[in-house]
Amino acid sequence: MEPCINGMAVALGAYFGANVDGIVARLLDEQLDDGGWNCEAERGSTRSSFDTTINVLEGLLEYGRAAGDTPDVAAARRRGENYLLDRRLFRRKSTGELIDPAWLQFSHPTRWHYDVLRGLDYFRAAGRAPDSRAAEALALVRGKRRPDGTWLLENSHPGRSHFPLDAGDGLPSRWNTLRALRILRWAGDA
Repeated sequence: MEPCINGMAVALGAYFGANVDGIVARLLDEQLDDGGWNCEAERGSTRSSFDTTINVLEGLLEYGRAAGDTPDVAAARRRGENYLLDRRLFRRKSTGELIDPAWLQFSHPTRWHYDVLRGLDYFRAAGRAPDSRAAEALALVRGKRRPDGTWLLENSHPGRSHFPLDAGDGLPSRWNTLRALRILRWAGDA
């Protein structure tokens, strides 16, 4: 029922070769007028959610890789990408204010949550050229690099983990460092 869960199901199903065409069709039908998606749309919300939108975008990206990008899937992704970019990956479109301070803290695993590092990593993975609307988000990533060349785990999300991936919040994160370095290479940093 929820697009965020369906987006994750599409990503996993497509990766493992399952037929997820029906879920994709549903997601395309559920895209909101502003370009994104929201799990609360079934309860009347007409504004998209960053958390839901990133999950759907990642799912549609993986679907396109596995099944080939169809024109309708590619168009839906572009509208969703522009939803994020028009908000500079973390700001209100109407006022330019920061939407959620937690989005400036990098997490891994992200689970279903959005943050700036995850948003930028999506654009890198999608092969989209860096966009000027992401400049402030890229500056944030550059500014969080520590003198030893690492980035911290800043915002662990609750949930079952079968084994720890990093030592904990406030400590260097191999995964966030890897993602940040990939993003900066994509952005043209040496």
